[in-house]
Amino acid sequence: MDASAFEYFYTVAYSGSIARAAGEMGMEPSTLTRHIGRLEEEVGVKLFHRSGRGMVLTDSGAMLLQEATKVVETLRHSRRVAADLAAEGPSQIVIAAQPTIAQVCFGSVALALRERFPRARIRMTEGFGHEMVGWLQEGKIDVAILYVPSQTQIVDYDLLLQEQLHCILPAESVPRSRTLSTAEVLDLPLLLPSTSHGLRTLVENWGRRHGKRPRIELECDVSTFMTRRLVQAGVGCTLLPLASAYDEVSRGLLQAVRIDGKDALRTVALATAQNRPPVKGLPEITRLLRSVIAGLVDAGQWPGVERMAG
Repeated sequence: MDASAFEYFYTVAYSGSIARAAGEMGMEPSTLTRHIGRLEEEVGVKLFHRSGRGMVLTDSGAMLLQEATKVVETLRHSRRVAADLAAEGPSQIVIAAQPTIAQVCFGSVALALRERFPRARIRMTEGFGHEMVGWLQEGKIDVAILYVPSQTQIVDYDLLLQEQLHCILPAESVPRSRTLSTAEVLDLPLLLPSTSHGLRTLVENWGRRHGKRPRIELECDVSTFMTRRLVQAGVGCTLLPLASAYDEVSRGLLQAVRIDGKDALRTVALATAQNRPPVKGLPEITRLLRSVIAGLVDAGQWPGVERMAG
């Protein structure tokens, strides 16, 4: 005997009809009749008088209904609790992004997550691409927004945007042309990180392809904000997506020159871990993130990018 048997019995007792009870429970009357017959066999007594007027409880049935009511009330309360928990969504959401991406989208992402999951603890963090892939695998973060990682075999990712790199120059510099080739960038006094990942690795790959050594004016292991301040001071130039320096460019404090070629094109993706239990509500979280990012692009708040098809 299980809890559902009591629920069948309870519903028939209060409706007084197999047909009405079956309609309430979304099943065929013949199926419900079999359930009631099986329950009567298990308890060893008749629970109903069958008549033209419907189903009428026997004395034994009336006694069992008192116990069945307790079971059904507990069962329905448990279902309400489960539904409430499901409606609450995840208890914690951790989103990570590379700094240049976080700068553009974290504000809108945080607001959207807070509105949709008001009871969740939401944490936002920045990191380098290779770090975030490790964090996903270790379960430290739930979703990463990053440039397509080289370790694509250990993460699932959806392509979102394509973003062309720009050379960020002091406002008073005279650019050679409206665009720069990767070979021309190598001759400029560059401000780049010292570590071999991200932009530094990209520029070194350009150097190997062109047979030239990049001209590293200064190694900058600082925020993109501070790097832009150094460029503004005339120390050198750097490479960034247009969106990262758009405010200063629009105010005439810096200038941005597009770098030509597929080598300077980066793809922004939404990444989640493979072979790990997903956070509760992950599909809805990723749908929300995609929607927020698409909205930023469509509103012109993420300049210099193109949305990927689909």
